[in-house]
Amino acid sequence: MLPAGQYHFEPGVEMQHDTSPHEVEVGGRKYKAQTASAVLCYSRMLFFQIRPTFQRFDCKVFLTEALRYMGGACARVMIDNTHVVVLRGTGREMIPVPEMEAFAERFGFRFVAHERGDANRSARVERPFGFIEGNFLAGRTFPSWDDLNQQARQWCDKVNATYKKHIRAVPRELFAVERMHLKPLPAWIPEVYRLHPRTVDVEGYVSVHSIRYSVPVSWIGRRVEVRETKDKIEIQLDARHIVTHVRAWGPHPQRITLAEHKPPRGEGVKRSDPHPEEQAILHAAPEIAAYVTALKQKGHKVVALALRQLLRLLQEYPREPFLAAVGEAAQYGLYDLDRLERMILRRVARDYFRLLETDTDPDD
Repeated sequence: MLPAGQYHFEPGVEMQHDTSPHEVEVGGRKYKAQTASAVLCYSRMLFFQIRPTFQRFDCKVFLTEALRYMGGACARVMIDNTHVVVLRGTGREMIPVPEMEAFAERFGFRFVAHERGDANRSARVERPFGFIEGNFLAGRTFPSWDDLNQQARQWCDKVNATYKKHIRAVPRELFAVERMHLKPLPAWIPEVYRLHPRTVDVEGYVSVHSIRYSVPVSWIGRRVEVRETKDKIEIQLDARHIVTHVRAWGPHPQRITLAEHKPPRGEGVKRSDPHPEEQAILHAAPEIAAYVTALKQKGHKVVALALRQLLRLLQEYPREPFLAAVGEAAQYGLYDLDRLERMILRRVARDYFRLLETDTDPDD
């Protein structure tokens, strides 16, 4: 058996970062969440947060908060070979994702990964996970994710000011030395965000991670850009029209409606402008305006979906069979668009694929 060794770190050289799954109870519901932790290797200063997911966006949010908590950055951040950071390779051959490499350059550090099978290389950050589960999470419930992470920060403050037998010191006191060796944070730290292109649905909502956020009803059917940050969801139609929501973390799914987006009682949802599909239909075939109006009133489908299907029929089939079928449907009050499409197909088959009758076999 080989003897176990130890790793020694000088102040400001390395911070270790890793994640571990834990079960937490938030808002009366149990979640399998991810605990993200960061530890300064010299002083053993600990910082952790718990989120329902941990993707590349969440990693950048967490590391930004961790560096702010520490007041600076080490020369390198040690990780396991997680796909959140790693593009390819392992250990010394690891190449980070360009997005994460650019993030590291902003704060003046670089990502490094330990070799496969060398779990002891990241022991500084691995050891506290059991302590977090057995001490911080044991017997606790939380009304919200914000409350959970606020309590986590306060717990870190307490733990970092407590004497540790295994290092025979108080992390906060060692940190007083290490902080002088950390790289200072940039004067301006941009907010971490990611963008999502979306189309406002027929009820006036935009969906982000199975949570629907309200927008003005006049935006229905319009393309918008969603800017997701740690705490907010910003939905932008153009430079002058922006809706801001407090970000929700669960449960999924749910709808969040701002008071100004609720129509007065009894009025329901009214559009101030025609649907884009309706405008396209009337521009291409103004003679079916009466049928379009009746379809909106008497059709069984959601108006936007019905108009979208009618526009598809107009664009995909020859104009004469389409107009003839619509005229016949209007005559008999038929607003089933699937049946209308069959009527169009019958006319197309009859008018465009008629076989010529001959008295002799063409092979004779």
